[in-house]
Amino acid sequence: MKLWELDYFVSPKERKSLALKGAVNELGEVDEGVLHAGAEFNIVDGVPNFLLSGELSDKALSVASFYDGRSETYDQYLHLTFFTHGEDETKVRNGFADLLELTRDSTVLEVAAGSGRDSEIIAQRLGAEGKLFLQDLSPGMLAKARERMHTCEVPTSFSISDASALPYPDHTFDAVFSFGGLGEFPDIRGALAEMVRVCKPGGKVVVGDESIPVWLRSTEFAKILSTTNPQFMAPLPLEHMPVQAREVCVRWVIGGVFYLIDFRVAEGPPTGNFDYPIPGPRGGTLRSRYEGQLEGVSVEAKEMAHQARQRRGMSMHAWLEEAVRKAAASDLG
Repeated sequence: MKLWELDYFVSPKERKSLALKGAVNELGEVDEGVLHAGAEFNIVDGVPNFLLSGELSDKALSVASFYDGRSETYDQYLHLTFFTHGEDETKVRNGFADLLELTRDSTVLEVAAGSGRDSEIIAQRLGAEGKLFLQDLSPGMLAKARERMHTCEVPTSFSISDASALPYPDHTFDAVFSFGGLGEFPDIRGALAEMVRVCKPGGKVVVGDESIPVWLRSTEFAKILSTTNPQFMAPLPLEHMPVQAREVCVRWVIGGVFYLIDFRVAEGPPTGNFDYPIPGPRGGTLRSRYEGQLEGVSVEAKEMAHQARQRRGMSMHAWLEEAVRKAAASDLG
């Protein structure tokens, strides 16, 4: 771990600043040590590990073990995914990176970076003034990413952590990227929420994984693919999308069997002008129609109200507002 990284790490849950215990070498690096803010997080071989014993779910432990076990052979077979669908892997991954809208000085986080196949392409978009942060749950996979990135001239940081409890401060990154791991996350909603939290407002988030579109699921094409990898039948994670997502675009890539969702991060849920008077007999505003609903009345009472408001040339909203206020004021004295 390089000393400059200390400014970018916080404790994953409390999000407190961290203090360092450990020797710093002449290059400003810490090979072994501890980051602490109440809880302690070990730095091993230069990589901080933010996973505390006993806090991971059984599924998370299973996922980490699965990818640790595959880390040595992962890259030997991954190209077959692109070969199956007649795709150029480099071209496809560059298309992913295009959506991040990076500049040379961007600060970027890749969640579930795996062996770093996308990482090296993202790094090509950055200069020495940029920064690239790689996160993964699997120490074995992250070790492969470090090997791949060891000659990278872009300042690069690595961490072992849970995607649903990222060890970074709010609004840190210009862009956040994650491809190929989301379907394995035990808490997809929490992970997407964390990506939004650490991204700056106006920044881009790009995520994707396997999911054959619903109109193809009964085809032999889908059955052949899902026999080897059932994850192709996973649903789109649209129900887990954060309310801060704007300009959302969903597309299918790599033979049309992987989804890619890109969106821009807003500061909260959407807002609108809900208070302008709506013309017409009903009247009111969007907000008053939502907030001002009353108990139902009989058909006869409703008809009388319509006749009365029409005779006075008022909208139903204006007539009811006046009538209810007048009656309530009389009863309340």
